[in-house]
Amino acid sequence: MAYRNGTYIAFHADGTNQPGKSDIDYYNLMKAWSAKTDDDFSMINSHEKTSAVRDSSMRATLRARLLERLKNSKNMVLIIGKTTKNDTDWVPFEISQAIDTCKIPIIAAYTDYTSILAPADLRPLWPLALAQRIDNQTAHVIHIPFKKAPLMDAMPRFDHNNYPNNGGLGYYTREAQQPWGLL
Repeated sequence: MAYRNGTYIAFHADGTNQPGKSDIDYYNLMKAWSAKTDDDFSMINSHEKTSAVRDSSMRATLRARLLERLKNSKNMVLIIGKTTKNDTDWVPFEISQAIDTCKIPIIAAYTDYTSILAPADLRPLWPLALAQRIDNQTAHVIHIPFKKAPLMDAMPRFDHNNYPNNGGLGYYTREAQQPWGLL
């Protein structure tokens, strides 16, 4: 049995690792926040729990390594930007494995929003794998803006033993978001 204490972070790399070209920037920002010691933001990054894989690795090796990381995770942060829904490769695989196999909740963090009070309105941004699982009520999702305060609250709060309320359409109330300065 895996020790499930990590946060798995999924994002659409759009075929590049160049800064300013994909959602990898948000992943790198989370790593930088965690590396700083002047605030309380911390995370156990599931990507650092197994040996690295390179873009040139065989597809089967990549799949196996990603699944191993997911099995060691208590939750998944899914970074959702403008192009995330276009990913037809790794993001759908990560979503399906997180929900169907590992039974972990998704923290959907939207890059272009400062507050979220109606997650269903964001459906046009969802990858098909997420939309299908929200529709069939197998997904447990909290929808938040990609901001440090809600991430700091959601990552330790929601895990494989504690799902967000409202099934696939969970969100923080207006009252919860106000102290974070989101409204």
